Amino acid sequence: MESETALPKWASKPCIMGIDEAGRGPVLGPMVYGCLYCARSYQKTLSTLNFADSKTLKEEKREELFENLKADESIGWAVDVIDPRELSSKMLKKNKINLNEISHDSAMGLIRKVLSIGVLLTEVYVDTVGDAEKYKVKLSERFPNIKFVVAKKADSLYPVVSGASIVAKVTRDRALRDWVLDETAANMHTTFGSGYPGDPQTKAWLEDHKHSIFGFPTLVRFSWGTCTSYSKDMVEVLWETDDADEDGSDGRTGKRQLKLTNVGFTPVKRKSEETESSGKGRCKFFQARKLELLSHF
Repeated sequence: MESETALPKWASKPCIMGIDEAGRGPVLGPMVYGCLYCARSYQKTLSTLNFADSKTLKEEKREELFENLKADESIGWAVDVIDPRELSSKMLKKNKINLNEISHDSAMGLIRKVLSIGVLLTEVYVDTVGDAEKYKVKLSERFPNIKFVVAKKADSLYPVVSGASIVAKVTRDRALRDWVLDETAANMHTTFGSGYPGDPQTKAWLEDHKHSIFGFPTLVRFSWGTCTSYSKDMVEVLWETDDADEDGSDGRTGKRQLKLTNVGFTPVKRKSEETESSGKGRCKFFQARKLELLSHF
């Protein structure tokens, strides 16, 4: 059952949880963190449910196991789906948040979510991200009443983590399968292969869907180094912002021109009076991302 449903009786007894992710490496789509939890007394039964590292299972088997665990009233689960736009935004902001930190925050968010509904978590098993011992210390400091086991290949070692890996993998697969592109250009499609940078089909999709002005569709994690090689064909663009002048002058329109480059937004000198505009006709690209000039950080 999902964690939002009514709390089962077994949740008030000591419980274990497994946490794993899917989609850490791809250049396309969301990264998904999943968790699975159950009473500690259910641990032996859990080991008989044929959960395994989701990467070792065929898609049909993962789907079958996911449906089985959803129907099992002795199991709870939850997911955190991290949008590719959020990943890129955090990794490219002035005070960068790296992928390990994003992963840690997601895992801790799942723990807080399950604790908040009243589940008595006493043990949590996590697939390591970064240094295992440092990660364990970080988790233990945040949740001192929980025993943590942080291990490489935890999804192969502990059935509760194997179950979490299935939750994460199936959720990501379904998200990609049902993905609706925000962009509406002609000839766009979602036949992009695995989404991993080395996949020829993924590379071909990136090449076909790059835009010399707007870059890539929002499905793409444009902070990935994979995207850098495609930026050589990008062009400089002058576009307009509604923000007031940085120098504090009381310009009549409060509009400025900015040069959009492939490394950021750089103001250019005014040639004459600034162009007046209501901004209503601005491209959806800028509207959707709520882009604006930041003069102070």
